[in-house]
Amino acid sequence: MVNGDRRKGRQLTPEEKWQLFAEVTSQQLTQADAARKYGVDVSVVIRLRRLAKDAALAAFAAAKPGRPPLPEQAQLDACRQECVRLTETIKEQAIELALLRGLSDAPGYLT
Repeated sequence: MVNGDRRKGRQLTPEEKWQLFAEVTSQQLTQADAARKYGVDVSVVIRLRRLAKDAALAAFAAAKPGRPPLPEQAQLDACRQECVRLTETIKEQAIELALLRGLSDAPGYLT
C-alpha cells in the first residue's frame, strides 16, 4: 500500500454492529467472514467485540443487586472504562505507526 492510498472504511449502523457482534459471538460467522460480509476490516470486528465486552462488564459492575449505584460512581466507572479503551487504542496506533515507519525505511519502499 502506498502512502495516502488507504481505503475509507464503511460506517456501520448501531444495528449492523450489534448483528455483526451477535453473529460472531454465536459462532454463526468467523471474524474474517463477518468482516467480508459487512465490508469492514477484521480489526473493526475485533474492536467491536472488545467494546461490547467492556460495556457489558461496566454494566454488570454497575448493577449491584438491591442497591442502585450512585451517579458519581457510575460516571467514574464509565471514565475508567473509557481510559482503558483509549489506552488500548493508543497502543494499537503506536504499533501501526512503528510498523509504517519501519516499512518506509525498508529498501525498495515506494513513497
